[in-house]
Amino acid sequence: MKKYFQFDQLGTTYGREILGGFTTFLAMAYILVVNPLTLTLDDVKDLPDALRMDYGAVFVATAISAAVGCFIMGFLAKYPLALAPGLGLNAFFAYTVVLVNGSPWQHALAAVFISGVFFLLLTLTGLREKLINAIPMELKLAVGAGIGLFIAFIGMQNADIIVNNDATLVGIGNLHDPQVLLAVFGIIITVIFLVKGFKGGVFYGMVITAIVGMIFGLVELPGSILSAPPSIAPTFGSLFSAFSDPEFYSLTMLSVILTFLFVDFFDNAGTLMAVANQAGFVKDNRLPRAGKALVSDSIATIIGSIFGTSTITSYVESSSGVAAGARTGFASVVTGVLFLLALFLSPVLSVVTNAVTAPALIVVGVLMVASLGQIAWNRFEIAVPAFLTMIMMPLTYSIATGIAVGFIFYPLTMIIKGKAKEVSPIMYVFAVIFLLYLATV
Repeated sequence: MKKYFQFDQLGTTYGREILGGFTTFLAMAYILVVNPLTLTLDDVKDLPDALRMDYGAVFVATAISAAVGCFIMGFLAKYPLALAPGLGLNAFFAYTVVLVNGSPWQHALAAVFISGVFFLLLTLTGLREKLINAIPMELKLAVGAGIGLFIAFIGMQNADIIVNNDATLVGIGNLHDPQVLLAVFGIIITVIFLVKGFKGGVFYGMVITAIVGMIFGLVELPGSILSAPPSIAPTFGSLFSAFSDPEFYSLTMLSVILTFLFVDFFDNAGTLMAVANQAGFVKDNRLPRAGKALVSDSIATIIGSIFGTSTITSYVESSSGVAAGARTGFASVVTGVLFLLALFLSPVLSVVTNAVTAPALIVVGVLMVASLGQIAWNRFEIAVPAFLTMIMMPLTYSIATGIAVGFIFYPLTMIIKGKAKEVSPIMYVFAVIFLLYLATV
C-alpha cells in the first residue's frame, strides 16, 4: 500500500494520511445534513409532496456517492481530494430546477445523469482536460469565489439572518428570534475554532451549536444514536422514469443539462486546481493525472444520480486535510470509509437544523473566496470579468449566469486591451455559447 501511494517519495506516513483523511471528513461532514435539507427543500413551506424528495433516501445517496467519489479519486488519481454532492450545484438543482422551473425532481436527476455521462465521455477523450487548461487561472479562481458567495447567501437566508425586503430586495432579519440567535451563535463559535486553527472547525461548530440548541429547547433531542441506514427505495433509479415522460424533452430541460455541465465543469476545475496547488501538485498551471482526477467526479455523479442526489464535485474542504499532512490518495480512501460508516448515524444527524447548518454554509463561503487574493486586480482587463463572474452568482441567484457573464466579458476586455492573441480560441467558443445561453434565459 505504501508503495502504491508512493509514501516515501512524497514524504508521508500512514499516520499523516489517516489524520488528513479524518480531518477532511470532519470538515465536510456537514454535507450529510445540508444536502438532504437542500434537495428536499426543507426550508420551503407548503410545497407539494410530489416536488419534495425523501430525506432519508437522499442522505443515503449522499453518503454512498461521496464514498464512491473518494475511493475512485484515491485509488485512481491518487490525490488527497475528497468528493461529495456540490453545494452550489445542489442549490441549483433544488431552488432553480425544481422550485422555480417546477420540474419534477426525477427530471432533475435525469439531467444530472446525462451531464455525468457527457463529462465521462469528455474526460476519456481528453477534451475536458484541454478545456480546463484553456481557462485562465483568474477566472477559475473567480468561479470558486462566486460559488462561495452564493453558498454563504443561501446560508444566511436559511437562518433568516437575511430576509426579503420589498423596498430593498433584501434586509436584515429579526435578531430577537431564538432560531436566528442560535445561527449567529453557530457562526461565532465556528469562527473561533477556525481562527484558533482547529482542524474540522466547521464540524465542531455544528456539533456545539446543535448541543446548545437542544439545551435551550430549540432543537429536538434524537430518539437514538445508531440505526440501520434509511431506505434508498424512494429515490433509487427514479431518474429513469423521466426518459419515458414527453415533458422531459424540452428546451428548458436542455438548458438545465447544459447548466449542470457548465457549472460542474468550472466548479470542479477551480476546486481541483486550488487544492492541488496548495499541496504542491500543480506545475506550470497544469495538474498531472488531471484526467484521472476528473474521471472520479464523472463516475460518482452518474452513480449518485442513480441513487438520488445531485452532481458530485471536488471539495475545497480537502485543503484542511492537506494542511494536516495528507499528500496521497490514501487520505481520500480514509474519508470514503468514514462516509460509509456515517450511514449508521442518521438519528444523530437529525438534530442538525437550518440554524445549525447555516453557519457551515457561511463559513465555507469564506473559505472559498480566499482565492481572490491570487487574482491580479490591478489588471482591469482581468478584474472586470473576474468581478462580474463572482458578483453575478448571488445577485442573480444563479451560478450559471455568473459564469456566463464573466466568460463573455473576458475575451471582450482582452480584445480592447489589445491582447486578443493571448486568449485561447476555446475561450472565444465559450463566449459564443454563453451568449446563446443568456439569450434563452
